[in-house]
Amino acid sequence: MKIIRTTDYEGMSDAAFAAVKEAVLADPKATLGLATGSTPLGLYKRMIADHAAAGTSYREIKTVNLDEYVSLPADHPQSYAYFMRKNLFDGLDIDPANTHIASGTADPGEECVRYNILLEALPRDLQILGIGSNGHIAFNEPGTPFGSVTHLVALAESTIRDNSRLFEKAEDVPRYAITMGLSNIMHAKRILILASGENKKRAVSGLVKGPVTEDLPASILRLHPDCTLIVDEAAASLL
Repeated sequence: MKIIRTTDYEGMSDAAFAAVKEAVLADPKATLGLATGSTPLGLYKRMIADHAAAGTSYREIKTVNLDEYVSLPADHPQSYAYFMRKNLFDGLDIDPANTHIASGTADPGEECVRYNILLEALPRDLQILGIGSNGHIAFNEPGTPFGSVTHLVALAESTIRDNSRLFEKAEDVPRYAITMGLSNIMHAKRILILASGENKKRAVSGLVKGPVTEDLPASILRLHPDCTLIVDEAAASLL
C-alpha cells in the first residue's frame, strides 16, 4: 500500500483530485467507484471547479456508488442518490444514465442481485473510499466476510452515531443499508482510500499496521495490488 501524507483536509482533497483527474484524462470512458460522506466533499468540489475552469469532461464517464440507505427514496435529502446529485453530478456534464446507485426503496434482496450483476458489467478503473472510525469501508462493518458481495447490512451503532450529524436526530438515521461487498471493492483496478481527522487515527493505524482481519474490514486493502492511502496529519498521528 502506497501512503501519501498531507498536512490537512485540503491537502488530502488536492491529492485525491490529482489522481482522479489523471484517471479521467487517461481514459475518458473510465468507470469510477464513488463514495459519500464528508470525506470526499473536497474532492468533488475540485472536480466541479476543474470542469468549469478547464473543461475536463465526464460525458462518457460511468460511475457506481458504494451504498445507499434502505427506506430512503432517491429524492430524500439524506439519501446518497440525492447527495451525489447535489454534491457532484449536477456540477458536471456527466450523463445521469451513466451514474449508478443502489435503490433504497426496491426489494433489498432483488436489488443486491441486480447491483452485483451491474458491478460485473462495470469493472471500476478507480475506486474512491473513505474509512469509518471503526474501520468500515462502504457499510461493511467489523465482522463482514472478506468474500462478501453486495448485501443488506444492519448498521453498527458507531456508524449510526457518526452519521447522525447529518440528520435532525439520531433516531432518523436508517438502521439498514445496501452496500457493495468487500469482494466487489477489491475487484477495482485501483483504489484510493481517504482519511482525515483525529477520529480516524485508530482505524488508520489498524489499516496500516494491524493484522489483516475481518474485525477491521479496511485491512483487506493491504492485499490489493494498487491501493493508495491519502491521509492528513491528524488521521496519521498513530502511524
